[in-house]
Amino acid sequence: MSADRFRPFETALDQDRALSLLRDAVAGADDGELFLERRRSEVLTLDDGRIRTASYDASEGFGLRAVRGETAGYAHSTDISEPALKRAVETARLAVGDGGGTLALPPQATNRRLYDDHDPLLDAGFPVKIETLREIDAYARALDSRIVQVTATIAASMQEVEILRPEGHLVRDSRPMVRVNVHVIVEQNGRRESGGYGSGGRHALTGLIAPEDWQAAAQEALRIALVNLEAVPAPAGVMDVALGAGWPGILLHEAIGHGLEGDFNRKKTSAFAGLMGQQIAARGVTVLDDGTIPDRRGSLTVDDEGTPSGKNVLIEDGVLVGYMQDRQNARLMGVTPTGNGRRESYAHAPMPRMTNTYMLCGDADPAEIVADVKDGIYAVGFGGGQVDITNGKFVFSCTEAYRVQNGKLGAPVKGATLIGDGATALKRIRAIGNDMKLDPGIGNCGKAGQWVPVGVGQPTLLIGGLTVGGSAA
Repeated sequence: MSADRFRPFETALDQDRALSLLRDAVAGADDGELFLERRRSEVLTLDDGRIRTASYDASEGFGLRAVRGETAGYAHSTDISEPALKRAVETARLAVGDGGGTLALPPQATNRRLYDDHDPLLDAGFPVKIETLREIDAYARALDSRIVQVTATIAASMQEVEILRPEGHLVRDSRPMVRVNVHVIVEQNGRRESGGYGSGGRHALTGLIAPEDWQAAAQEALRIALVNLEAVPAPAGVMDVALGAGWPGILLHEAIGHGLEGDFNRKKTSAFAGLMGQQIAARGVTVLDDGTIPDRRGSLTVDDEGTPSGKNVLIEDGVLVGYMQDRQNARLMGVTPTGNGRRESYAHAPMPRMTNTYMLCGDADPAEIVADVKDGIYAVGFGGGQVDITNGKFVFSCTEAYRVQNGKLGAPVKGATLIGDGATALKRIRAIGNDMKLDPGIGNCGKAGQWVPVGVGQPTLLIGGLTVGGSAA
């Protein structure tokens, strides 16, 4: 591995020639850019005492885009060279046609940096990482004799991008990412259950591989597994649901977040299309998408079009006040880009995507929120889910949840799913806690085949009348 910086205009391309070709591509277009990227990543996994994965990946390339109206021409290549760029110009220009467009104003420049440009892959050598994984395995097994399997993962990556704009402005961003996960399986009387915990963000790997950090992760993974070991079949029916703070914000992300992305609303395929300025949630509900939080997994100094990320209010006191926008959809809707133009890699065109999406605090005491549940569940952990953007209907599985009756927290439940739709759930929020927190930094979001890192967060919430799918008779 090398610590050399990604500087394609010093090693592979002449910047003036590249700018000239970019201008040829966008002549008569509304917008466009040349996006260059180098990405290096490493994943090490110890599973049941053996190294299951030890992978290192390195890739680089460029993507050239020309936008005219609702059409975008996009060409990409792993070959960063002038001949490859010339071929890409021919493809991208197919979207421009006879031209007639007016080139959009460039993004504003920023000197802000939300994370360090230190390469986390260099924070520890391969032997140190392997030994750390073995220490995690040994420590976790020593915590409880019921642990029968341990899986631990250390992952680090570095994404370096350069974005050349037609007006000649060059934007650079170096984006570190790290993650450590611990997963355990416990067995008692022939019954097996699992639990997992992980954390990460855009910062050095050093803190995550310190013993105090991974020991806490192993303890939390064990706690969740032991809770599930005692779980009883979940009830089924329409009931009140209290949601815990932090990671349960993934429900907010999926159930309403995607529905507030600009492209779905411009095309009127979102359940929230045409509702700007209207009351779409209970009073007190304020939701933001904020890519400006330092070191967070979903944060970006600039998005993948060169626009500085923003702290964007989407819902304010229950009223829809904003959508998340990239440059193309913002222009077509007559609004300002919000710094949400994101892409998985140079091989993908940007689109409106979330960064860190969260709900602000209310004034309710979390314990009182749970005490107000007469007959329902308290869900604090979530696994997978599915959402239909057109109507906002969602189904989420709970990884940690408890029965609540007459305000009393009861036994943990297994097999609980939450079923509803985002628009209705927003209006049925009856209490908002004063304990908002963000997730530990492990979230990924998929859209149109592209995956990007994201963050979520919320305070404890009480939602009335959600459908709970369970296995109890």
